Amino acid sequence: MEFMGDRATLLETGRFVQPHAGNAPDAIDAAVRADHTGKDRSNTGHDDTDDSSADTVETAGAEARHRSAADAGDTAAMSVLGALLLRRGDLDGAEPYLRGATADGDRAAANNLGVLLHQRGYADEAAGWWRIAAVAGSAAAAHALGRHFRERGDEPAAEYWLRQSAEQGHALGAYALADLLEHRSDVGAERWLRTAAEQGHREAAYRLARALERRAVAEECRKNDGVGSLVGAGPAEPGTARDAVRRARRGEGGGRPSGVSKGGAGRPGARRDEPAAPATGPGAVGTTDPALRVLVDAEETAGEHPAGRRTRDGRLRASAPAAQEQAADQGGALLDEAAQWYRQAAARGHRRAALHLGSILERRGRLKEAGRWYLTAAKDGEARAACALAFLLRDAGDEESAAVWWLRAAQEGDGNAANALGALHAARGEPQTAERWYRAAMDAGDVNGAYNLGLLCAAQDRTAQAEQWYRRAAYAGHREAANALAVLLLQAGDPVGAEPWFSKAAEAGSVDAAFNLGILHAGRDDDRTALAWYERAAAAGHTEAALQVGIALLRDGDEQGAERHLRCAAGGGSAEAAFRLATVLDARRPPPGPPALGEPVAEKSECEEWYERAAEQGHRRAQVRVGMLAAARGDMTDAARWYREAAEAGSRSGAFNLGLLLAREGSEREASLWWTRAARAGHGRAALRLALLAARRGELAEGQRWCARAVELGPAEVTERAARLREALLQELTA
Repeated sequence: MEFMGDRATLLETGRFVQPHAGNAPDAIDAAVRADHTGKDRSNTGHDDTDDSSADTVETAGAEARHRSAADAGDTAAMSVLGALLLRRGDLDGAEPYLRGATADGDRAAANNLGVLLHQRGYADEAAGWWRIAAVAGSAAAAHALGRHFRERGDEPAAEYWLRQSAEQGHALGAYALADLLEHRSDVGAERWLRTAAEQGHREAAYRLARALERRAVAEECRKNDGVGSLVGAGPAEPGTARDAVRRARRGEGGGRPSGVSKGGAGRPGARRDEPAAPATGPGAVGTTDPALRVLVDAEETAGEHPAGRRTRDGRLRASAPAAQEQAADQGGALLDEAAQWYRQAAARGHRRAALHLGSILERRGRLKEAGRWYLTAAKDGEARAACALAFLLRDAGDEESAAVWWLRAAQEGDGNAANALGALHAARGEPQTAERWYRAAMDAGDVNGAYNLGLLCAAQDRTAQAEQWYRRAAYAGHREAANALAVLLLQAGDPVGAEPWFSKAAEAGSVDAAFNLGILHAGRDDDRTALAWYERAAAAGHTEAALQVGIALLRDGDEQGAERHLRCAAGGGSAEAAFRLATVLDARRPPPGPPALGEPVAEKSECEEWYERAAEQGHRRAQVRVGMLAAARGDMTDAARWYREAAEAGSRSGAFNLGLLLAREGSEREASLWWTRAARAGHGRAALRLALLAARRGELAEGQRWCARAVELGPAEVTERAARLREALLQELTA
């Protein structure tokens, strides 16, 4: 701290009173400082932005006038000429003029002399001159001196001088102070980032936006915690949520044992909260760009999502408490502000800001504008932006353009893009090319490459190699690879070896692994442990797990809990859950009475709607039940349609009921065909009907044969009637 001088004492000496008017020396000082800081940006990792207005082109005549005045002893001219020579790189020519101006008390010359000495490698002597200029009031010198002390590891001295610079309104000083405070996790860092950003510092704007986005994510996590949803670790870098693993799932992956889940999740739909605004800034691209034309139609056809949040079954979630709504509003406001700062930095050419701005806009459904910013960053060499743009184009249906951008990103080392290219070639039936790109993804450090190689080998029945790649990815922490490895071991008859990998994947957050552990324990008759894993998977939204929990609760007599889980599973697309939910609701309905004369046809009940949802998904028992309900309403056409669908899918009850309808309509011949199909499938009542039909036709032997079949199949009532009929037919034959 011995370098911290008393500014007032030095100023009282009168030595640093400026002998010239205006701020020209300070302007040249700022220009030289900008040149100096620009040269060592790569060393600091910061993207400093100069706010100087002194970058004017000096003509040879102007330089000659400065030189003439400087040689005549004009301090201001010496300072300006020294700065011009320093900017040109003429250190030997600049030094005498800067030393002369410094001796006359010019603080800008003192700062620039420090810059010159720093460039020559005399850092300590440079710091001495910076200190003199800083004490005299030079914000640029205070900034340079603060950076000098930070490089030396003297953070207290660095903070003192950087704060002096920042408090004088120096953008670079404010940014450097914020960087120092942020390194120490000081909450005051955001204030100085904001100060620098407001003065146009693009890196400060970017880092301020990142801080605001992190706070927005934290607010969203708090809100999600309140409603019981899974809380993520924050937003991934743009494009990673749509990695090639998910894209490859449709065309890759080997078979699996019944009930065991391989995993996989869809991409959440985009949301359009507001109309797209025109892109701004030097990197903005018009809608005529070939890479963006397809996004215009994609955005215009995207549907509006309702304001409420939806659960996995598509139902609106109940309103959150006021505190949760406030957290959501606060998170949205923070994200809005982050987008504004990203936009400011991106408009000044910051490619990472353009990338993150595109990500926010994409999440809001503003695909056209998101594409513009992705394209801007991609053209500036940001591989992740090229990859994100490719996913946008692919989702909009332009696979060829997407492949071009994925290729560009992959060639620049983006593992996510390499994975996407691998999935693309795998879907096209080009496994060798797909394998090459998956290996490229692995080489880029993306563990998904090993997992995808496992999927590719499994699809080709190369089990040993699939296990090798799954194991490699699993050891690297890939939870879905651990789950897939466990499935492979289970298929090979090694449940003992599979269980630890299922557990590892489940503890890492794999919902499919939790469900598979439930199946594993259920196979051991450990229903209690199985239910615990099913409940864990169901809480995370696993449809089949919710169904299993619902079945278990029904078995235990907890109808309300069962209904809740069955609704979740049915809403998630499970036909069996929809059918079981319908049976629960059906059992609560009072038995329908005979319709009164002139009474309108009753509307479909909720249970019938769930039956229909299951029936439309091909659930045969549901199809039969929908047919029965339609027949009860008198809609024989609808009833016959559902019975026929069930019968053609192999339902013996559907075939029997269809035969009844056809017989009532006089189509006895066709009815006998369906009864025959049902009887051969084990339907006792159909066999009895065929026996009666044969008896009426006088085909006594045929009737006896079907009676014997009906007696065998049952139930008791059918067995009794068939036995009596067989006895009567026997008497008729022996008479």
